[in-house]
Amino acid sequence: MAEMVKTPAPIPPSFSATENVSAWAPLREPLFRSLWIAAIISYIGTWMQSVGAGWMMTVIDGSPLMVGLVQAAVALPVFLVILPAGALADMVDRRRFLLITQGWMVLASGALGVLTLFHVVTPWILLGFTFVLGLGAVMNDPAWQAITPELVPAEHHAAAVAMNSAGFNVARAVGPALGGMVIAAAGSGTAFLLNALSFFGVIIVLYRWKRPHAERIETEALWEAVGSGIAYVRRSPLVQSVLIRTGAFSVGAIALLALLPILARPFGATGYGVLLGCFGFGALAGATILPRLRRRLSVDGLVATAIVVFATMTFAAGRVQGFPELCLVLGTAGAAWIGILACLNTAAQTMSPSWVRARALSMYLLVLQGGMAIGSTLWGALATRVGLPNTLLCSALALIGGLLTIRRHRLSAQHLAMAPSVVRD
Repeated sequence: MAEMVKTPAPIPPSFSATENVSAWAPLREPLFRSLWIAAIISYIGTWMQSVGAGWMMTVIDGSPLMVGLVQAAVALPVFLVILPAGALADMVDRRRFLLITQGWMVLASGALGVLTLFHVVTPWILLGFTFVLGLGAVMNDPAWQAITPELVPAEHHAAAVAMNSAGFNVARAVGPALGGMVIAAAGSGTAFLLNALSFFGVIIVLYRWKRPHAERIETEALWEAVGSGIAYVRRSPLVQSVLIRTGAFSVGAIALLALLPILARPFGATGYGVLLGCFGFGALAGATILPRLRRRLSVDGLVATAIVVFATMTFAAGRVQGFPELCLVLGTAGAAWIGILACLNTAAQTMSPSWVRARALSMYLLVLQGGMAIGSTLWGALATRVGLPNTLLCSALALIGGLLTIRRHRLSAQHLAMAPSVVRD
């Protein structure tokens, strides 16, 4: 819920059982509707936090390495806790678990906001609280994704996942621009406090949710459950293909977002927020045309085309000078970004049976966010040595090089329509 590098909910493939279901049908469910609205507010707060942290680092220490470490700090916890988080999401009462993780993020964001208002935040304090906030977000994510089937009837599940994606991209479009205006008017500390407040809608809805008692799917000890999830991944070629493709994309792609505060510095905090908003609007536009593209292109064709477009925009971001041109570059990059992640996320959601789904998702998030953490640090350090334009050129070349993984690790529509038939031991 609070990731600064947030993974959008996947846009599912079309199945015959759900073809006639209205895209708005999940909103007829009161619980889903309430949680969806609360989640959008929380996502807006998350993007305000992201803008505030990135911009604050450019003010107190403007080196590309330190700015890149902001993205790395929020993604780094994925290495530490994502696998136990996935196992716990298969083992415990998800409602209570989510209440704990949401409360954790309220405290982290609120404490950072207060310290910022008192002007005692150093670069390392900012990175530390960003890491703590990321820790709560990583623990939250597998359980959050796993509750959707409990909120809507089975026939509305695909539409509900698509609605979650739409809600996230609405927030991505609105949150950064709003965050930039708040920071320009009242400072980053206010943005951090508003993010803390944004979690309370989700907390209230979760607290009021009378979740039916359900037996635990997994009865193993925590680390045994983690081990069985890893063993499943080792036996599933499809899961391995999804993870390899995700890793090849995530390391190269994060350079543009991680170094965007440096690119936006001449345009101020408001300009930075507007640029992130252009990326979000581009993603929202991409999500609306994605179903048509999926009917005309294969999954691999769509992903390959989107990666080429994103690589081109990454290169262009280091070369254009004017603000309108940079807005156009970010908008186009956002459309390509959602096309890539929508396909990868759909594969992650459908690549495993229900008994191990949260753990398989945790593996996917480990590769995705871990790759972004590594990439943020790598590209920030490289930019310090060779400058932004050359670093973004290297990032674009890395993305193009990653296309070589398609030949041996294809994601056909048939693969995305059914989980692998590995039988649990």
